[in-house]
Amino acid sequence: MNVFVAGATGALGLPTVQALLAAGHRVRGTARGEEKAARLRALGAEAVSVDLFDARALAETVAGSEAVLHLATKIPPPSRPWLLSRRFRLENDRLRSEASKLLVDAALAAQARVYVQESITFPYADAREEWIDEDATLQPTPLLLSALDAERETKRFSEAGRRGIVLRFAGFYAPYARSTRDSVRLARYRLFPIFGTGESFFSSIHVDDAAAAAVAALDARAGTYNVTDRAAECSQIVTR
Repeated sequence: MNVFVAGATGALGLPTVQALLAAGHRVRGTARGEEKAARLRALGAEAVSVDLFDARALAETVAGSEAVLHLATKIPPPSRPWLLSRRFRLENDRLRSEASKLLVDAALAAQARVYVQESITFPYADAREEWIDEDATLQPTPLLLSALDAERETKRFSEAGRRGIVLRFAGFYAPYARSTRDSVRLARYRLFPIFGTGESFFSSIHVDDAAAAAVAALDARAGTYNVTDRAAECSQIVTR
């Protein structure tokens, strides 16, 4: 399958490109700068440079793709909290809201069969002792509203008769992930914040497993899927 990946060199993008290629797919991915483009080419993928907010350029780049994966984000490291990272937050909101719309438009114009949107599990309301599944109540903070914008665009793709897949990922971790390295570094200096009373549960997912779920999504039914380490209870997609 010809697959276009937005955010191909990010924390999730790069291992997803590797997994797609290993599965026999042909991959075209976005990369900012020659260094990042060289990483994709070294893996065997085609690297492209395109403005995700330029509708015409995006449509031209996505043309010929059978699947589109939107994995582009702008998440600040733990050392730069959301409230102190306005630039990161605003760009991340645009990637979820504006770029998602343009990517869905481009995917529809390209007659792609499947569109996969990276989302997050954080907007769920507190369910206390109950398991949270994909139909659980959402109670997003203002910082998370744009994730639901992206999910609505994915639903629009499905309503056009295609397969739109929303993957609500838990928190990423991996020995090579910047967020993990920063968290460990801050914890060593007793600077890593823990919110709440200590009774909360934080779901996680190894980045390599998240990448495997993104590849599996190409064959999944349209809909929303939780993707976490507690896969047996919460995620339909990794237990297929």
